[in-house]
Amino acid sequence: MRLGVLDVGSNTVHLLVMDAHPGARPLPAHSHKAELRLAELLDAHGAVSDDGVERLVTIIGDALHTAEEKGCEDVLPFATSAIRDASNADAVLQRVREETGIDLQVLSGEEEARLTFLAARRWFGWSAGRLLLLDIGGGSLEVAYGIDEEPDAAVSLPLGAGRLTAGWLPGDPPDPADVKALRRHVRAAIARTVGEFARFGKPDHVVATSKTFKQLARIAGAPGSGEGLYVERVLSRASLEGWVPKLASMTAEQRRALPGVSVGRAGQLLAGALVAEGAMDLFGVDELEICPWALREGVILRRLDHLPE
Repeated sequence: MRLGVLDVGSNTVHLLVMDAHPGARPLPAHSHKAELRLAELLDAHGAVSDDGVERLVTIIGDALHTAEEKGCEDVLPFATSAIRDASNADAVLQRVREETGIDLQVLSGEEEARLTFLAARRWFGWSAGRLLLLDIGGGSLEVAYGIDEEPDAAVSLPLGAGRLTAGWLPGDPPDPADVKALRRHVRAAIARTVGEFARFGKPDHVVATSKTFKQLARIAGAPGSGEGLYVERVLSRASLEGWVPKLASMTAEQRRALPGVSVGRAGQLLAGALVAEGAMDLFGVDELEICPWALREGVILRRLDHLPE
């Protein structure tokens, strides 16, 4: 069957059309993406602005039209932290439902972590042993650990690259004092969760998903996307620690010139790097591998698992 996954995230609204069947690897057929940056469209009270809601409705309508044109039998719509944390989330969801017919499922942070973990487990298989997963989105950081398809521990922290950039790094380039303060904030937040994972023992394999990690690995020398899905891409803590001060001294425009860094993500890259560095350090990770599958694939896989035989 052909399914569409509609992901309303903090940075983008992304429709991924996939050909999927129980027991088979989901194959991407089409990708439709629109930049929205919901995290930056919140007012002083944490509500999505009227303009933001209007844009969201329009973009979802366009995505649904694309899904229909591409022959999707069903669309699986979900939203993550930008909607989850908005003070007017219920009103936004009602407006979307009334104008598009789509009932957005708002995933909790833990659900997000668990579904992303499922995707990583299926990608790497049982031979990877105990997995530690790290995922940095626009609004949150997800961490999950386990040996099965359901993680033994999963948490979500409000440490997304977009959220932190908007709240902590107003300058371009950022003020060194602001960078130092954000680094302290990030590490304190992550440190509070480390004990919850440490009791399970050292992971056999550490993996990361998300654009932030992919771009950090790319600027640190990992192969580009043109070399295919199956090329190993790793990020070492040593190389990341070398890049953080460089990123801190750059403007967003200078970061855009780095290999693999998109125009829309360049401004958030430093905050994402500080979160990645803090997580790798505090969890004792010397090197991690980038996983091509993430939350959208996890949503598809969970749906396929629950289809009647």
